[in-house]
Amino acid sequence: MVGDAYRFLIPILLASFVLAYLHYPALALLCLLPAAFVCLFFRNPRREIPAREGLVLSPADGKIVKITTLPAGADQGATQLVSIFLNIFDVHVNRSPIQGELENLEYIRGKFKMAFDEEASRVNEMNILTIRGRDIRIVVKQIAGFIARRVVCWKAPGHEMDRGEVIGLIRFGSRVDVLLPKEVRLLVKVGEKVKGGSSVLGEYS
Repeated sequence: MVGDAYRFLIPILLASFVLAYLHYPALALLCLLPAAFVCLFFRNPRREIPAREGLVLSPADGKIVKITTLPAGADQGATQLVSIFLNIFDVHVNRSPIQGELENLEYIRGKFKMAFDEEASRVNEMNILTIRGRDIRIVVKQIAGFIARRVVCWKAPGHEMDRGEVIGLIRFGSRVDVLLPKEVRLLVKVGEKVKGGSSVLGEYS
């Protein structure tokens, strides 16, 4: 469980303790339901990180809802977009898809449209992470949704990240877009379920 969970979990447990102390056992037990949900939502399961060179991993758990070719002049020269939708029951911890330096981190204030809406990739609140590897540069967008009202990145520009390293999270249902250069050969398709840090999105030489 990641550290952000405790700001939600501790008040709930304190409320449960107070209710039990005041002899309201039913209400105290009822408080344990949201506590269990917080533990579930902020879970950070162990993942086996593929070791082979030239792989781009999924930065998030979820379902691939879009794969498309980008117009010329897109972010950092990327030519391909893979969009991953995270429902409220998916793991919401995000991971670095490659080994490399976090070259830039940009926060954009925006709207909170439903994360499965394609327009969310343009207008919603988001963090834009540019990661430069030895032979590749990738852009990852953490996009807030209607329920998710907070995008969190725990790394600062200049940080050297390992492939599969935990980099942040999006709270309560969201979307992650991955922008890739043409050198990456995609190995996934729309509708496929992926796991952050272990599923391979594509490969490159």
